Amino acid sequence: MIYSVTKKYCSLKTCRIRISIFLLFNGFVLSLSASPKHAADTNYPSYHGLVMAGYQGWFHKPEKGMMYPDEKNVRIDMWPDVSEYPETYPTGLKHADGSTARFFCSSDESTVDLHFRWMKEYGIDGVFMQRFFNAARKDNTKGNAVISHAFKAASKYNRAIGIMYDLSGLKAHGEDCSSLIEDWKFLVDSLKVTNQDGAHTYIFHNGKPLVTIWGVGFPDRPYDIRDIGLKRFIDFLCNDPEYGGCSIMLGVPTYWRELGADCVHDPYLHEIIREADLIMPWMVQRFTPLLHNDMDRYRDVILRDMSWCKENGIEYVPCVTPGFSWHNLSRYAFPDDVKPSGSIPRQGGRFYWQQISTAINCGARMLYIAMFDEVNEGTAIFKCTDNPPVGKNIQFVGMDNMPSDHYLWLTGEASLILKGKKSLTFTLPKRPH
Repeated sequence: MIYSVTKKYCSLKTCRIRISIFLLFNGFVLSLSASPKHAADTNYPSYHGLVMAGYQGWFHKPEKGMMYPDEKNVRIDMWPDVSEYPETYPTGLKHADGSTARFFCSSDESTVDLHFRWMKEYGIDGVFMQRFFNAARKDNTKGNAVISHAFKAASKYNRAIGIMYDLSGLKAHGEDCSSLIEDWKFLVDSLKVTNQDGAHTYIFHNGKPLVTIWGVGFPDRPYDIRDIGLKRFIDFLCNDPEYGGCSIMLGVPTYWRELGADCVHDPYLHEIIREADLIMPWMVQRFTPLLHNDMDRYRDVILRDMSWCKENGIEYVPCVTPGFSWHNLSRYAFPDDVKPSGSIPRQGGRFYWQQISTAINCGARMLYIAMFDEVNEGTAIFKCTDNPPVGKNIQFVGMDNMPSDHYLWLTGEASLILKGKKSLTFTLPKRPH
């Protein structure tokens, strides 16, 4: 009796082993026919320890005419230091000495290469490439060259790089995130963003390619977050057998947790956030050095956000910005409500470093810098000049007599601290001569 039971058990066990081998083999065959499109490895397997910036790449020379033909057309509040660019283009503006002011073009490969070389030289880990909803439409190819150049340069200089979808441009009716699904397929298949030639540097998190969706929960947007297929897009990025397997970061308002102030009053936002791996609240224009102890408020927001995220199994990325200004932009966009120049002053980098040191002291393991090249709103950290063009009505934010690379250097210092290579200091670091 014991023998027969044992024999029967062994037969069942053998049968199960054979079935398991069969299923494994067929799973292997299926995986060959529908293998993920992404590279299996990357030099940046996690966001932890990284300082990443946003990269706009939207400064293109016009097909006809010149860039900024006169001061009525100026929509930027900082002027880049163009002394190192291989290719620059004349504008209709003049410097104080009468010389023609020149500007770069983001579509030039040499421009993008220089920017990524700066990232390597100053120890900035990398950037998220902004992919605006308008650019993701099938008939719009303007931003593709910039992305191609950026991924080539990221591989060349071993800088982390990722895609950040910005929902700006999404209309109120008749559009949803389904078109972004097709765009992600295009980026993966045609531009090879997650499997670039050369060194693989697409940023991963939790072992998966990280895709960011920015603009979720802002009340000034025409779309309803319940009605644009966000969950469908996130599900595709996470679970599609070929193009999925991704981690998700959401760009949300500062007061997302309370569903107040700059945020939609809809608890559905928290549902969406719980689908993500990380969130990055947008802090630009929310804090200022002009208010007494405003860094205490910044600290408290971060700590409470982190607590909520810990309870819900989500990671938190603080947003840091050097300042803000949109005087020239508001002259064009809001002529009846022109904003002052430098409304959130940089103070020679003190405001920037206050945010960096506060965020790291709160326990931040990664930072998002707004932005690398955003001169429209005066938040750029790349090289800018104290010698901008002059005009009757235009005003530019300068560098406060600091070197043009001051904010690149400070950002590199923040990266060293996050990696444990330098000690945290709350006073503005002094650069060695």
